[in-house]
Amino acid sequence: MQILDGLGMTLGVFALSLILSFPLGIVVAILRLSKVRVVRKITEIYIWILRGTPLLLQIMLVFFGLPTIGIAFDRFDSILIAFVLNYAAYFGEIIRSGIQSIEKGQRESAEILGFSSWQINMKIILPQVIKRTLPSIGNEVITLVKDTSLVYAVGQNDILKYAKGVANSTGSLVPYVLAGVIYLVLTYVITKVFNEIEKKVNYEE
Repeated sequence: MQILDGLGMTLGVFALSLILSFPLGIVVAILRLSKVRVVRKITEIYIWILRGTPLLLQIMLVFFGLPTIGIAFDRFDSILIAFVLNYAAYFGEIIRSGIQSIEKGQRESAEILGFSSWQINMKIILPQVIKRTLPSIGNEVITLVKDTSLVYAVGQNDILKYAKGVANSTGSLVPYVLAGVIYLVLTYVITKVFNEIEKKVNYEE
C-alpha cells in the first residue's frame, strides 16, 4: 500500500535522529555542568531556545531560513539537523539531571583508586545515569517517533504525507486511521523494548 512507502522515511528519520542526538545529548549535559561559566551559559541558552520553540518551526528555519543567508541543505538533511539539535537538548537535560543525582563520593573514591576522568565518566557515572533516567529516555524516544510526522511540512514523503495524499484522492478517512495504527504499533514496540530493558536492569540490581 502507498502509505507504507512512507514508513522507510519515518523509520530513517527516527533512527538517525536517535543515533546522533543521544551522544550529542551526553556532550550537551557535560557542557551544561562545565565549571567554565561561558561554556555553561552558552549551553543553557542553546537548551532554552531548542526546548522553548516548536520543532516544526526549527525544521522550517533550517530548510527555508538558512538559505536566505547562503546556507542551504536538502530536505532530508534539514530535517535531520533540526531533529538532532532539538532532541540533543532534551536528552542533555535528562542526562544532566541523572549525573547530578549520582553521589559525589563515587567520583572521589574512583579518583583515589587511580581512575582517569574518562574512565570514571564512562565506566562508573554514565552507566548509572542511563539506568536512572531510562524511563525519561524512553518517553523522549516515543515522542521522537510521533514527531517524525512533522517532516511532511517541508514536503518529505513520510507516512502522514502519503496518508494525506490518498485521503484527498479517495475522500476517505481510512488512510489517516491506517497511519495512526502504524504510529501506535511503532510506539508499542518501543515501549515493550524499554520495558524489557528496565526489567533486565532491575533484575541485575
